Amino acid sequence: MVDQGRVIVGVSGSVSSLAAVHRAVREARYRDAELVPVAAWLPTDDPLRPLSELEHAARRRLDVIFEQAFGGYPAGVLLRPRVVRAEAGAALVAAADRPDDLLVVGAGRPGRVARLRHGSVARHCHAHARCEVLVVPASDLLADLEHAVHGWSWPTPARLG
Repeated sequence: MVDQGRVIVGVSGSVSSLAAVHRAVREARYRDAELVPVAAWLPTDDPLRPLSELEHAARRRLDVIFEQAFGGYPAGVLLRPRVVRAEAGAALVAAADRPDDLLVVGAGRPGRVARLRHGSVARHCHAHARCEVLVVPASDLLADLEHAVHGWSWPTPARLG
């Protein structure tokens, strides 16, 4: 065990978020630190969808990602989950407000179009966080899984030849 502190991790439900959660749990165990998974949510343009439903969906996202990653919340780690009504980058930077915190985020979607459409949470965290930021890329296996889940499975350039 190296030091006490907190490990904050962004939870979006994406494959890169799953990789980040795995790394964050390892870091929390190594540091004997509190794990703070953060799920951010924002209101939609749908006036028929109540805010309580959106907040509940964010809370459920926390349960689901830990179920997918570990079969439930991992034993031996002090967890303090947060559900925050905010943009993901802003929510993570606000949660990681101590210099000795470690902020863990997934690398996000590859490609210029995706970054233009969704922005880069990792870039925002690097620019604004007051603590160390660890960006975890999804492995090739996880990237392949995400492609299969979304119904498109053409090979990536690294696999073409």
